[in-house]
Amino acid sequence: MTSELHVAPAAPVDLSGRTALVTGGGSGIGRACAAALAAAGALVHVADIEADAAEDVAKAIGGRAHAVDLADPEAVRALPAEVDVLVNSAGLQHVAAIEDFPPDRFELIQRVMVTAPFLLLRQCLPHMYAGGWGRVVNISSVHGLRASAFKSAYVAAKHGLEGLSKVAAIEGAAHGVTSNCVNPGYVRTPLVERQIGSQAEAHGIAPEDVVTDVLLKRSAIKRLIEPEEVAAVAVWLCGPHTGYVTGSSIPLDGGWGAQ
Repeated sequence: MTSELHVAPAAPVDLSGRTALVTGGGSGIGRACAAALAAAGALVHVADIEADAAEDVAKAIGGRAHAVDLADPEAVRALPAEVDVLVNSAGLQHVAAIEDFPPDRFELIQRVMVTAPFLLLRQCLPHMYAGGWGRVVNISSVHGLRASAFKSAYVAAKHGLEGLSKVAAIEGAAHGVTSNCVNPGYVRTPLVERQIGSQAEAHGIAPEDVVTDVLLKRSAIKRLIEPEEVAAVAVWLCGPHTGYVTGSSIPLDGGWGAQ
């Protein structure tokens, strides 16, 4: 005789009373994450280098806007520290061969995409530790796990973010804080759209061939992923059933890594 198995439905993500900070929240993945976190009940601080974009998103979701250049440590320190959910989404790209890559551009990308997340962790973790709960979601990339030509700074930064995320996971585990990376392939964002011309020049092909012949060449699913799909995973990581998920890198790469 078998006993009846009762399976409870998955609980929705309820972030009522929680505060979130999303960098790069004025557009692309950051914007989608800000909207999704607000829909789950969180008060969201929207940080972006574009003041108008941050204001527009904050107004739409009932959040608070912060115009900030993440390459400036003093500006980073001015962002709120009392947050329960930190989403490091801000990023930038430059496409060039290593021998042609401008050193100042390389350093800028590291400051925005590695140093700024470190500084934000440094100032936000004490609040999370004090409350016994916190979620760090680092928007990494398939390029945090793999490499592509002509993207030395971006690949180096995403690999650095992966390592930082894992250290935060180990240190935060005893305090109820998880830290994970979300690793999308090419997302339909302004950052990707701006790459098309650069990639066309670097590879010597027509711009219209970049998406199919370069961006999606290694993806089994031949479409760009939408920002909302990435945001859904970010919010899931803040839910009631993911407290054991930490130090992970979650690929959303359309099968790129399976090949």
